This record gives sequence, structure tokens and C-alpha cells, in this order.
Amino acid sequence: VLLGSGLTVLSQPLMYVKVLVQVGYEPLPPTLGRNIFGRQVYQLPGLFSYAKHIVKVDGRAGLFKGLAPRLCSSAIGTVVHSKVLQLLPPPWGQRPLSRQLFPPDSSFPLQPGASKKEPVSSLEQVLKETSREMVARSAATLITHPFHVITLRCMVQFIGRETKYSGTLSAFATIYREEGILGFFAGLIPRLLGDILSLWLCNMLAYLINTYALENGVGSLLGSGPRPHFAGIQMLLLLPQVSTMTEMKSYSQAVTGFFASMLTYPFVLVSNLMAVNNCGLAGGLLPYAPTYSSWLDCWSQLHREGNMSRGNSLFFRKVPAGKRYVWE
Repeated sequence: VLLGSGLTVLSQPLMYVKVLVQVGYEPLPPTLGRNIFGRQVYQLPGLFSYAKHIVKVDGRAGLFKGLAPRLCSSAIGTVVHSKVLQLLPPPWGQRPLSRQLFPPDSSFPLQPGASKKEPVSSLEQVLKETSREMVARSAATLITHPFHVITLRCMVQFIGRETKYSGTLSAFATIYREEGILGFFAGLIPRLLGDILSLWLCNMLAYLINTYALENGVGSLLGSGPRPHFAGIQMLLLLPQVSTMTEMKSYSQAVTGFFASMLTYPFVLVSNLMAVNNCGLAGGLLPYAPTYSSWLDCWSQLHREGNMSRGNSLFFRKVPAGKRYVWE
């Protein structure tokens, strides 16, 4: 919990800027710069320029608006996730999914004549363990979503200089008074769908890579049938390859996680926009956003405008042709 809280504090300015960009707030005009290929293009302000503007307006403490409810969300989510996993024992009882997806070197017989063991990670194991993790994450998301909504609204207040959501407890009272219970769960459905899709994409891609790309590669070398008097030498030559493959396995889930988060980013964007839409703040009203009837309406409008990736990158933000932005 302490480590998670520390990472939350460090990442708060990044999330703050990201949320304001997602809403469509551009406080600074585009400037002429160069893209990664060296061509001159008009670019919207990046992370550091945006952060400097916030510091100029609200001071350094302004970069940490919404930190208190976000810390609450992080701590409560960690506890709920852990408790749910304890209530749902793993199907095979001993090892977590990370070790099933990334089995140790013992799964590769390094001695001649050793019988081939059954793979530590089977598709059935991955499916059941991913389902277990999905239940735990969904429970944590459901319980902490009200804090997530308050966090976003505290951040979006920067646009209209409001003080409507000045504290966590008073924000709960304000939302309940104006929107009822459903107000605490604005944007929940796309957030849940995005989390679930990201989890399944990440784990299934990692399983496919580890099983069919990495293990089969070394397995084909080990199964090539070395002659007895050269077997020991061949095993020694394969040791560095097995070690390298094990390291590759340790990175595969991180890579697939990044890839999955890129594919499911539109769900994150739509969820955040719905959490602040028509809540009485300037950032949730025109000209930044129309009043959406549902998250599907928000999705379709963003898709028509070509804004499904808005806020996904905070660097090299080229001004798209034909787009209009609101800046002071």
C-alpha cells in the first residue's frame, strides 16, 4: 500500500495534465516545432509546457489537485483486490498467474534422457486464473469508482476555476445531493469494459508468446536429438539461450500490457469524459464537450471527430488539420 501510494503521488502531475488534455482543454496556443522526423509542424503544448502553465496559475501545489481522493482510491482498491483474491483460491492452489505464464528454467530439461515434463502453464490454467483476477479487479474498480469520479472532477475544476469539489467528504455530499447514487458511478461501464479487455488481451498474448514463440523455439533445439557423446557440449551451448529466453519471458507481459493498454485506451477516454460530463463544471460543458446521453453516444461522437486517442500521447502533439481547439 505504501509503495502504491508513493507511485500515485509521483504520477499525479502526469495524470492531471492527461485528464485536462482528454477533456479538450488547451490553455496555450500551438507553436511551430519539429516532429520526430525533423519536419516543421504546429504542435500543441506537451507535458512540461502544460505543467509549467499549471504551476504559473496555481503554484506547484496545483499539480496535485485531486490527490487525496486518488490516494483513497489506490489504498482501498489494493485492499479490496487482495481480499477478493483470498476469497477466491487459485484453481491449482499454489502459484500465481505470473509464475504460470513465466515458468522457471526447470521446465527445460537440461540433462540428456530426462523425460519432458508437462508445461507449467496450460491454456486452462491461464483462463481460470485470468477469470479470478478479473473478478478481483472488477470488485476493486466498482468500490473505488466514486473516489475516481471525485478525483477527475477536482482536476477539471482548473478549467473554470471552480471550487465546487474542494474536499473529498464535501464532494460526496455534493454528488449525492445533485445526482443521487448514480452520480458516483458515472463512466463506470466503459472503465470496467476497458479493464477487463486489457487484462484478457495482456494475459492471452503473453501466454501465446511464451508458449508458441519462446518455448517452442528452445524446445525444437532441445528436441533435435543430439548424439550421446556431444549431448553435454550441446547442453552447455544452449544454456545462454535458455537464460536469454527466460529473461524475454519476464518482459513479455510488460510488452503485452502496454500493447493492450493502447488498444483499450478509448474506453479510458470515454469513461473519464462521462465522469465529468454535465456535472456543473465548465470542463464538462460546451465548448469542451456536449451533453452526452450515454457512454455510447460519447464514443460515437469522438469516433466521428477522430478524437479516440486524444490525450494518449503528451509529447509531439501535432495539431490535426481541420480541428478546432479552445484556448485562452
